[in-house]
Amino acid sequence: MSIVPAEAVSGKSRTVPDTRVATDRADGAPAPLATRARLLPSLAAVYRAQLSRARVARIPLLFVATFQSVGIMILMRGVVDGGAEARAVVAGSSVLVVAFVALNLLAQYFGQLRATGGLDHYATLPVPPAAVVLGAAGAYASFTVPGTAVTAVTGSLLFDLPLTNLWVLVAVIPLSGAALAGLGAALGLLAPRQELATLLGQLGMSAALLLGVLPADRLPGPITYARDLLPSTYGVEALARSFDSHPDWPTVALDLAVCAAVGVVSLAVATWAYRRAAVR
Repeated sequence: MSIVPAEAVSGKSRTVPDTRVATDRADGAPAPLATRARLLPSLAAVYRAQLSRARVARIPLLFVATFQSVGIMILMRGVVDGGAEARAVVAGSSVLVVAFVALNLLAQYFGQLRATGGLDHYATLPVPPAAVVLGAAGAYASFTVPGTAVTAVTGSLLFDLPLTNLWVLVAVIPLSGAALAGLGAALGLLAPRQELATLLGQLGMSAALLLGVLPADRLPGPITYARDLLPSTYGVEALARSFDSHPDWPTVALDLAVCAAVGVVSLAVATWAYRRAAVR
């Protein structure tokens, strides 16, 4: 003969846990399974992973970008003798290296991730979406540093421009890289097909080439408005002004500030595009 506890018959043993569960649900959502990583450690981890992944594959493309920019300056040397036009050519060709990597290649990378389901991997990680976008953008922008420096020095020697103020590249490269990388990531994430992402990246780099390398006073009137909308324009203007014998530093600082603001906006749009693409 078995003895059944009175609590089991009356149901009191089930009342206590049921009440506790109901109370937990009333107070809020259930506790997550894992603590979400903070932004800065997640950003550093994604940056290191992207840097090591793309180091071997992107170095040959960086060489191509640098060779392309130097070749453009050599061709323009037969047309431009010096002055403001030479400064514009050298500055535009230097920032073009940034556009090739940070805009063109990043658009292709995120377009490929979206097409092949690679975003699902990042979506399962407990990292903020901003860390994924900023980490990838920072890694790709980092590859532009040697090529941009080589292009700027080569152009300065080719057009007899002073090398004294090339330290401005310390600000021009990251700010232009952030603005163009954010634009490239947004194009890759918003494009419905991988081929369209590649096409948009190529068109963006072509716009940086035509609107950045050619002197502004040689462009038709309506085209100058498109030039003002291009994120890299303000980095080009800041670098070009640094070649003056007496640079207007407040104007250079203003150009860099505008470039930084555009970079913040473009990276915010890229983060929104990542969230939108990751949940689909």
